[in-house]
Amino acid sequence: MSPSVRLQEMIRVIRSARTQGEERGIIQRECADIRAQFRQGDNGERSHSLAKLLYVHMLGYPAHFGQMECVRLIASPRYNEKRIGYLGAMMLLDEKQDASLLITNSIKNDLSHSSQYVQSLALCTLACMGSAEMCRDLAPEIERLLRASNSYIKKKATLCAVHIIRKVPELAELFTPSARTLLSEKNHGVLHGAVVLITELCKRNPDTLDQFRKTVPELVQIMKGLVTSSYSPEHNVAGISDPFLQVRILRLLRILGHNNDTASDAMNDLLAQVATNTDSSKTAGSAVLYETVLTIMDINSESGLRVLAVNILGRFLLNNDRNIRYISMTSLQKIVQTDHNAVQRHRGTIVDCLKDQDTSVKRRALELSLALVSAVNIRSMMKELLIFLSFCPPELRSQTASGIFNAAERYHQSFVLHIYLDVHLSQAGGDVRDETVPNLIQLITTASELHCYTVHKLYRALVKDIAQQSLVQVACWCIGEYGDLLLKGECEEIEPLQVTEDDVLDALETVLQSHMSSPATRGFALTATMKLSTRITDNVDRIRSIVSIYGSCIDLELQQRAVEYNALFKKYDHMRAAVLERMPVMDKNSPGYTNGDTPGEIKEPDTSKPKPVEAGLLSEPASQVCDLLDLLGGTDTPLQPSPAPTSTPTTTSSADLLDLLGGLETPHSSTEMQKHCCVYVHVVPTVSVYEKNGLSLKIQYDKQTETEVTVSLIASNSTQNDITSFTLQAAVPKSVQLQMKAPSGNVIPAHGLGQVTQTVLLNNPNKASLPCFRFVQLSFLLNLSALFMHKLDYTFIPPTGQP
Repeated sequence: MSPSVRLQEMIRVIRSARTQGEERGIIQRECADIRAQFRQGDNGERSHSLAKLLYVHMLGYPAHFGQMECVRLIASPRYNEKRIGYLGAMMLLDEKQDASLLITNSIKNDLSHSSQYVQSLALCTLACMGSAEMCRDLAPEIERLLRASNSYIKKKATLCAVHIIRKVPELAELFTPSARTLLSEKNHGVLHGAVVLITELCKRNPDTLDQFRKTVPELVQIMKGLVTSSYSPEHNVAGISDPFLQVRILRLLRILGHNNDTASDAMNDLLAQVATNTDSSKTAGSAVLYETVLTIMDINSESGLRVLAVNILGRFLLNNDRNIRYISMTSLQKIVQTDHNAVQRHRGTIVDCLKDQDTSVKRRALELSLALVSAVNIRSMMKELLIFLSFCPPELRSQTASGIFNAAERYHQSFVLHIYLDVHLSQAGGDVRDETVPNLIQLITTASELHCYTVHKLYRALVKDIAQQSLVQVACWCIGEYGDLLLKGECEEIEPLQVTEDDVLDALETVLQSHMSSPATRGFALTATMKLSTRITDNVDRIRSIVSIYGSCIDLELQQRAVEYNALFKKYDHMRAAVLERMPVMDKNSPGYTNGDTPGEIKEPDTSKPKPVEAGLLSEPASQVCDLLDLLGGTDTPLQPSPAPTSTPTTTSSADLLDLLGGLETPHSSTEMQKHCCVYVHVVPTVSVYEKNGLSLKIQYDKQTETEVTVSLIASNSTQNDITSFTLQAAVPKSVQLQMKAPSGNVIPAHGLGQVTQTVLLNNPNKASLPCFRFVQLSFLLNLSALFMHKLDYTFIPPTGQP
């Protein structure tokens, strides 16, 4: 390629290159020719060479060696060379380049040039790449040009002033007086620049807001002129007169009217006129209406005007353009909390947007639909959301399921269980929150009238599909607790199934053997199988064989459960029915049910309602408790039966009493709740540990530190005679230090007229943990029996009505 080749020829040759390597070769040869032209010093060829270099720069190749040529061409007296020089400066230079400082004097000289086109080149360059230093030096020149008579120069000077304010905010005061006078211009370009300048001044310096709020009548008048003006070919865009200027004015009015009643009142009529007279069939009209809506919502507008704005957004929802529907729902979501009833009128249209093909529109429609759920429309909205859940994209399933749960729990507790089941049965169980399993179990226990319906519904789901782990876990738990209701085959809410014992055990065994089942799911299934041993009559031997298989399972959790269950079958079969009783009702407000939440204030139990009593535990003889303690090598002392107390102690925080020694690891967190479906403990501060022959012994919690806990042992006598020479002994594990202080006496008065109190200080410096049995009925007993064992005959008695 010869050095004299023109720009058009170079472009043609580069485009004809077949490979990238061929293109790089052409660029390298041409850049070498351009360097040679620069060294020759011919100004006529320099401008052509710089033009070709700018094209090379646009292709992404290095062109920094042309920066100094830009400086030389800017200083040239010829307009054509100045134009190429300023263009090169805007493309090749920025404020970080030292060469940019070399053109400051040239720009200053050109700002005073007699030709408006030269002045225009200087203004454009300064507005494009002017550094803070250049802006400080040339700001007076720009302020002078704002008062020029030429509209062409005034428009460019206004936009250059905006750049200066952004670079050097402290220079804003210099342009404030001139900015207001620009609003009297008739030229739309100058008006547009003036509105942008005032907007920037208001954003950068809030102190100027009061000053520019006085211009609201002028802005309103300009806007009215644009709305009511006749057809003007110069400014008309799709039937809208200068929509760009209208949008800029509306944005400025939004800033001036924010939190100001006077300014808002002055523009209310204008906004109503724009909202009713603007055609929304074209994109330009939609843009103006959208800015009008944002302005109405951001100022102190009238309530009727706000309803009109919401209706405009409702019309946008019917637009075929997905972008318009998207921004409409985005705006509605911002105002749904303040204008809920107005947005509710468009609920049907919003729900229809859930069927849109675009995922972004679906997401916005889902967020808005969830925000529109209320106590009045929850049933209809839940129906629509459940339908959407069945076909929504995978990336929206988790958000949809969680939103449905939150809405159901917040507004309508009566059918929240149905909602949970429907979500799980809609194949969305794998996408819900982690705490859904314990939440659903808690709901099932409280809805006693729906136990039969729930167990039938979940059994059908379990037989149909075991892929959803959360659903399988809940189904196994429910079958284990209410399997007898399933076998009866009587249910009013749903068509009952004729299920045999073998069918139920087959389903649970399928879960145990499936490769899709997680260890936690197998734990649920194994526990459910074990619990069925007390609810069926003909297949106990089969259950025993199923359980015994997992006694050597590689998974330690399943192995431990199986070993404990085998022990119940063999050595402790006489107490199996009591241990495997149905779980009591789980109350979320109970201290033992935290579900991973931070425990707040604990409510006192409601004594007006009868609570279910674990009769099996209360009636078991004390020797069985001794056997129970012997599971972990607790004691060999024979125990005698004792009557149960009738009083119910008060409750306290589970976090305090489950950590009596400061180091006990309680299994009653949300994770353990999900992992061990039977773990649910309710702890009380005063526990009756012995009551026989008129002698009553209680343990009372006093105070606790990080490694120490103080309890009081209180003995009372209800017999006819005093008890003399009373002594009390206690034993603790080796890792715990025990200090028993002197008792208040050794004589317990008869007829309950007095008490003997002894303070015990427990120190656990190593924070050693103590083992406990898995069953809920045993957790309470063993935790306390490991702490206190005395020589008297005793029976640990859980509080009446509590697990």
